[in-house]
Amino acid sequence: MDNRAEFIKNNMGLVHTCARKFKDKGIDYEDLVQAGNLGLIKAVDRFDNKKGLKFSTYAVPCILGEIKQLFRSNGIIKVARNLKELSIRANKICFDYFSKNGKNLSVNQLATLLEVSPESAALALNAGVPTLSFSTFDFNEDSDKQRDIPCETFDEKLSEKIALKQILSSLGQRDKAIIILRFFRNQTQAKTAEILGMSQVQISRREKIILNFIKEKLTK
Repeated sequence: MDNRAEFIKNNMGLVHTCARKFKDKGIDYEDLVQAGNLGLIKAVDRFDNKKGLKFSTYAVPCILGEIKQLFRSNGIIKVARNLKELSIRANKICFDYFSKNGKNLSVNQLATLLEVSPESAALALNAGVPTLSFSTFDFNEDSDKQRDIPCETFDEKLSEKIALKQILSSLGQRDKAIIILRFFRNQTQAKTAEILGMSQVQISRREKIILNFIKEKLTK
């Protein structure tokens, strides 16, 4: 790859985006970045742009893989004291709510009650789950083999989130405003039309075009 060093430097933002997801979990941020840098370098050296993937979509799992390997080599993830305290509050609120209403709180509802961001609320809930290992034993016929514990596909979600941000930044101002109002601020088509000085029919048609464009870009 031409200008390899410059390309690595220009994509350092991916490393920091990934590293921040693991901040305050028992390993110094600088060490997280260093591990992420290794993943970025591997991604740069192995990336094949002929396959039609965005570099960020390919690189994020490589970066996260190296950061997770750092945790494996350092043992069980440590949970910061403030996160432990938040976790205790979160679980109590969830338990009380379920006892009274017979259903679970959504993450957004919990975040409101805790007066924190939805991301922090989700972290608090996860911190309350005992972490045994990144792998466990299968006590079936092949009991001597290890397998990964089933977990949420965080790598894929983060890759998609980064790719989506890139796509949104490429949209025109009006199209970007339509998507933000409709899907990030939960406005109706009628309200969006009123804000942007358009008709509801125009918003509906344009929205379909934009969503098809985003879908094509994400699945390309």
